[in-house]
Amino acid sequence: MDTKELLKKVRKIEIKTRRLSDHIFSGEYHTSFKGRGMTFSEVRQYQFGDDIRAIDWNVTARYNEAHVKVFEEERELTMMLMVDISGSESFGSKNQFKREIVTEIAATMSFSATQNNDKIGLILFSDQIELYIPPKKGRSHVLRIIRELIEFEPKSYKTDIAQALKFLSGTQKKKAIVFVISDFMSGDYEHTLKIASKKHDITGIRVYDIREQKMPNLGMVPMLDAETGETRLINTGSKSVRMNYEKFYHDNVQYFKETFSKSGAGVVNTRVDESYVTKLLGYFKSR
Repeated sequence: MDTKELLKKVRKIEIKTRRLSDHIFSGEYHTSFKGRGMTFSEVRQYQFGDDIRAIDWNVTARYNEAHVKVFEEERELTMMLMVDISGSESFGSKNQFKREIVTEIAATMSFSATQNNDKIGLILFSDQIELYIPPKKGRSHVLRIIRELIEFEPKSYKTDIAQALKFLSGTQKKKAIVFVISDFMSGDYEHTLKIASKKHDITGIRVYDIREQKMPNLGMVPMLDAETGETRLINTGSKSVRMNYEKFYHDNVQYFKETFSKSGAGVVNTRVDESYVTKLLGYFKSR
């Protein structure tokens, strides 16, 4: 992709996702996560010039003397976007590929964090860490993240969520708001998620395509495994082949839901042909 085309794509995504974050997400994001804005510090005696709206009437009645609540501004938080860019993210049977939706979700969350004066960092992963961008603030930083999401080509097409979570725990020493965006067609990450969830506020956003849920009966079909690069003839006419495929798919989905819930992490499921805006807003409001 040449520079002109890339900039055009970045600008298009910025216009769409910034509008969403400005008008819809920033307020919900602000109220959904702990540690936002002003936090209660102490109660002290009223002094001339204090805002009367800060008077604590319970304490005032108890001591028969005016007292006010004192608040202090909390430090900014850090949002970490952990994005799966393995081969299966290139799948798409409708108008958009999963990776395009993932990019839009990540961009929307980034602009929401920017509105809240938070830092944003990025981890692109497959079965290895493909790219790490340390957390920073600002529009130019968000645009760099969007550029990488659009054009970065992974070295590997496999998936290892546990490896990505280990890297997160190793690099982010302070609490962060973490969004893991993937189709979660991977297992064996329960232990690392449990460790990471003790320190960070983690949400798994599963982006999937309706055609992945069931294998259609099309007879003998050459199929490319996006994560291994191998093409094999698959007998889709075989009932057992279709059943094994569906079991593999549903086992991974169930593992994702149960593992995230048991670890105290949030769960969002959105299909590529659904409105991720509706799904994310519903999630934020339920927190």
